[in-house]
Amino acid sequence: MMNVVVMAAWMSTWLIIALRLRKPPQPRPPSWLLNSLWLLALIIQGASLILTWTNSQSGFVDFFAALSVVLWLTCFLLFLAQLNRPLESLGLLIIPFIPPTLLGSYFFPTQSTSLSLDNGLGLHIFISLLAYSLLTLAALHALLLGLQIRQLHDHKPNILVRTLPPLQDMESLLFKVIALGWLLLSLSLISGFIYLDDLFAQHVAHKTLLSILAWCVFAILLYGHWQYGWRGKKAIRWTLVGFLLLMIAFFGSKFVLEYLKQP
Repeated sequence: MMNVVVMAAWMSTWLIIALRLRKPPQPRPPSWLLNSLWLLALIIQGASLILTWTNSQSGFVDFFAALSVVLWLTCFLLFLAQLNRPLESLGLLIIPFIPPTLLGSYFFPTQSTSLSLDNGLGLHIFISLLAYSLLTLAALHALLLGLQIRQLHDHKPNILVRTLPPLQDMESLLFKVIALGWLLLSLSLISGFIYLDDLFAQHVAHKTLLSILAWCVFAILLYGHWQYGWRGKKAIRWTLVGFLLLMIAFFGSKFVLEYLKQP
């Protein structure tokens, strides 16, 4: 029942965002209505996640639970960002992934082993999920930036592009999000080396190596931007490559271990 309420709240938020992108002659829902629905959806799903964590004490380590937390955190970060900048349209790219995730957790539960969150492991998991969320937001931001660059180059910006901040502001915000996400990813790797008994264990080695590779990609991108002025399409490509490596490292490995290798 809770999942149905969460999906209804998020789809209402998505609909309001879509309606706000209509051309000015048509009536547009006020921003206070969007913010109210968005906040309500965050509160309801947040409560659902807390109840799930309280009942299982698994630290959100199974595939769909971890994905739900990352999507929730991404939507929360975007909610805060769009209060001061016209970035609400990014919600059109994030919210549609929430209902399938909720349905997946209901129809395809896993029997993952609960983890003890003592000795700093809970902090490591939280930092990791926050890093993934920020870099997910950066990847979606990069996709929207790519659309903005292409349509401005063709001199045919649609209503979605016209609602975005100026191109220079979009690029500046992208690198700020990447820098913060990279910093948290650095802390995640450091805490993993400290709190995990064997970071290169059989089921964690590929995840660790791909995460380090993603860390290197984002580090090179940030260095190239600050030292050589990398921007535009080059920045978008590097962002998406780093994001894909990170998602394969975490969610790809979890999916294989929990669904494809189950006895």
